[in-house]
Amino acid sequence: MERLRAEAIQGAGWGPLNLTVGAGECLCLQGPSGAGKTRLLRALADLDPHGGQVYLDDVVAARIPPPQWRREVALLPADSRWWATTVAEHFPKRARLDPASVGLPAAALHWTVERLSSGERQRLALLRLLANQPKVLLLDEPTANLDAANVARIETLIADYRRIHSAAVLWVSHDQEQIARIADRCATIENGRLTALIEVAA
Repeated sequence: MERLRAEAIQGAGWGPLNLTVGAGECLCLQGPSGAGKTRLLRALADLDPHGGQVYLDDVVAARIPPPQWRREVALLPADSRWWATTVAEHFPKRARLDPASVGLPAAALHWTVERLSSGERQRLALLRLLANQPKVLLLDEPTANLDAANVARIETLIADYRRIHSAAVLWVSHDQEQIARIADRCATIENGRLTALIEVAA
């Protein structure tokens, strides 16, 4: 089943391009810096102006209120935003949270944001994203600043999430070994266009 579908999506200096990501599938996106990867993710999340149509479970984005769309088609940017003093203030009330799943103690929810390292922010931002139970994860290099042990934790967490929730995952990565571990398919984007889409061998 197609979970996310984009038809002739395009923005300033990139596209048009078409792509689909199935329920429970991980599609990796690679390409040189400036190729349009982040701009594509932001357009899919309806954060930047764009042309073309995007569908969630065959429902066009225009029929879904923007706040709901952004909860269900959720973007994890390379640099997460934090606006309150403590970590817990950024999570939905009554959310079921397990900081241990990202290698942090339960007390981390009560830490101040300013004491967090970049890697801790990255991991907690993912946990915050998953707390809303999105149907689509748009991940912009979610393990780029992590050590090997935490990379493994995050890969496992996302794999489990997409299996349990039949979520579609579009994951930007430059790590060929990681792509081989996590992806069902891999697409290459250059100069704002998709130039290759291949199955990843199991």
